[in-house]
Amino acid sequence: MTYAETVIAAFATFGLMLAAFKLYHIRWFHKGSMGLVMLFDFAMPFYLYMNRDWKDRLLDNGEILTFLVWMHFGLVLTLFVLYFLQIKIGIQLSKGNNTERQMHQLQGKGIILTRLIVILTGWMLYEPPNG
Repeated sequence: MTYAETVIAAFATFGLMLAAFKLYHIRWFHKGSMGLVMLFDFAMPFYLYMNRDWKDRLLDNGEILTFLVWMHFGLVLTLFVLYFLQIKIGIQLSKGNNTERQMHQLQGKGIILTRLIVILTGWMLYEPPNG
């Protein structure tokens, strides 16, 4: 996947996430879409590790010490924690415990905002290949 395809995929899955948020009442669509988005996000670091030269950029060029890299990393970890909490509450909702519905919706808004910032900071970290 090229850089452009990676960005398009990130924004496409963001659009899918927004649709799943708005169409929460269609349970099969909401659960399936959010599951796919989460799997995409969990797989992306592995894809980037396998297809980008992190040693050269982060260690040899010293970018590991930049604020943007650490902000992006912290936001990715925050997103994964929010996903875990959201899944935990989602399971309770699936069992019929509706007391957590408002928290699930509020966390969903937080996930949308956090994921948007993750995508934007990842976009800012892009460095075109030399040559």
